[in-house]
Amino acid sequence: MTSTEPRVVGFPLRTPGEPFPPPRYEEYRRDTGLVLSYLPNGNKVWLVTRHEDVRAVLTNRKISSNPDHRGFPNISDTMGVPRQEQIPGWFVGLDSPEHDRFRKALIPEFTVRRVREMRPAIERTVEERIDAMLAAGNSADLVADFALPVPSLVISTLLGVPPVDRDFFESRTRTLVAIRSSTDQQRDTATKELLRYINRLVAIKEKWPGDDLISRLLATGTLHSQELSGVLMLLLIAGHETTANNIALGVVTLLLNPEWIGDDRAVEETLRFHSVADLVSLRVAVEDVEISGQLVRAGEGIIPLVAAANHDTDAFECPHRFDPARTERHHVAFGYGVHQCLGQNLVRVEMEIAYRKLFERIPDLQLAVPVEELPLKYDGVLCGLHELPVRW
Repeated sequence: MTSTEPRVVGFPLRTPGEPFPPPRYEEYRRDTGLVLSYLPNGNKVWLVTRHEDVRAVLTNRKISSNPDHRGFPNISDTMGVPRQEQIPGWFVGLDSPEHDRFRKALIPEFTVRRVREMRPAIERTVEERIDAMLAAGNSADLVADFALPVPSLVISTLLGVPPVDRDFFESRTRTLVAIRSSTDQQRDTATKELLRYINRLVAIKEKWPGDDLISRLLATGTLHSQELSGVLMLLLIAGHETTANNIALGVVTLLLNPEWIGDDRAVEETLRFHSVADLVSLRVAVEDVEISGQLVRAGEGIIPLVAAANHDTDAFECPHRFDPARTERHHVAFGYGVHQCLGQNLVRVEMEIAYRKLFERIPDLQLAVPVEELPLKYDGVLCGLHELPVRW
């Protein structure tokens, strides 16, 4: 057990305008043990910054992802993001064995083989979005016109949303993530409208099943309809903005490093390099536990900092350099352990197709503003861009 006093730092951890990951993460990693902070509500929270320690936290049975436990770090309350209500099927907030039932039901839908079967549909979606941008002129906001609609439309195809409803589906998902331009009330309304729509869609699929994820899950009989609606909302919210942020940031990085355009290894390096889901894996100790020599008491919150782990010099050589040729492939951009992102195979394919098609179709794509003027997004728990002005 370490005898040194932990460093105590303020919260929130990021401020607008600073680089990401914040340079202070490197300072935190050098400290002995973990880094201590306090949420505005006074709750203690331990920040985990080293790659090895983050993986240890995400696999420790004495540490829970259930927000109902005393001391859980509900940081959305302090960062301008409305908390998602716990609804049946919201299984990321469950621990084993309850969590395992949902994950087991969903795993077959996101295998490499299943995602490979989706490639033609994803390619059509990407091509259609590029067609629309080209038809509109010689400039675009690549966030609004490409990065956001692509994952929303892919998810709608996966769920079997009829083509006639996809504009509604895409517009409501866009409102959910528009922290800058939509109000709390608008986002709450969009959430309720989407949940009502999903409930109706599940009811339709019960009567008239098709070749889609909802129909296949209903056929297994492992989830009741309310649970299934919650699962679908989770897939929508978890898979939409994270993928959009990765697409947009990856395009910028490739424009700045054009020697890697067309190299599929850029996908994996983009995931590590940007680590957009930095503050997603929130945890709380349910028993006393030792992490990196530091005693964490039951009821104390824990935040594994994904971006800090993915830029750890003990795990990655020159981690601040964008290098798709690097051999280290053990990043934690999708988390680690039993809660590792189910949709990671789908995200990788969406990113690979988006980059390849975009640069094939628009080879003279370029930023319309200096890179330092791009509006970085630090709202909530994700990193991304509010806008990405481009021209060709």
